[in-house]
Amino acid sequence: MTVRVMLVDDQVLLRTGFRMVLAAQPDMEVVAEAGDGVEALEVLRSTKVDVILMDVRMPHLDGVETTRRICAGGQQEDAPKVLILTTFDLDEYAFSALKAGASGFMLKDVPPSELLAAIRAVRSGDAVVAPSTTRRLLDRFTPMLPATAAEPVRPEIGRLTEREREVLLLVAQGLSNGEIAAQLVLSEATVKTHVGRILTKLELRDRVQAVVLAYETGLVRAGGGAGA
Repeated sequence: MTVRVMLVDDQVLLRTGFRMVLAAQPDMEVVAEAGDGVEALEVLRSTKVDVILMDVRMPHLDGVETTRRICAGGQQEDAPKVLILTTFDLDEYAFSALKAGASGFMLKDVPPSELLAAIRAVRSGDAVVAPSTTRRLLDRFTPMLPATAAEPVRPEIGRLTEREREVLLLVAQGLSNGEIAAQLVLSEATVKTHVGRILTKLELRDRVQAVVLAYETGLVRAGGGAGA
């Protein structure tokens, strides 16, 4: 199945470079481009897109707010997934974009092979791209959020079974389904089922939102440890 990709970046040369890389792939097609968030939202009204490569710092409407508006529709299966492109690792814009609903983020100088793998992973529903990097980003910026340690955990957490809560903690620590399966001595298919139930019960779009929630509620503390 061809992955329909949209490029959103105010730098034409960067879009050209990404388009050349993607055009060489038999399973990918660049179906749209935009130079800012306003243009991107307009194009999306008439163009079917699977994955959006989104810059964060753009004129008129930045990538964070654009991502928020794109992801505001909830959990529609055909909604486009957003991959944030950032110039700097541990960028506060990338953190905000993850909270807004992005499925992950990558550096703009990422090797082409990693970019292509990330696009395919996001398209297939494995939303966490570079889990260790995503966790480092959360470790860096979560302490800047209003304190949540004294606040009650979201009531939805109580809907999780003990096993689902265990899986959520491991997802939040950056483990893949395969790594979780090995640690809990389960099949990878069983772990995938648990993750799906967690997302449904917590009304979350994808794994990234599960990671953010685990940090914000104190289930996982900055540094990767489990909360109280």
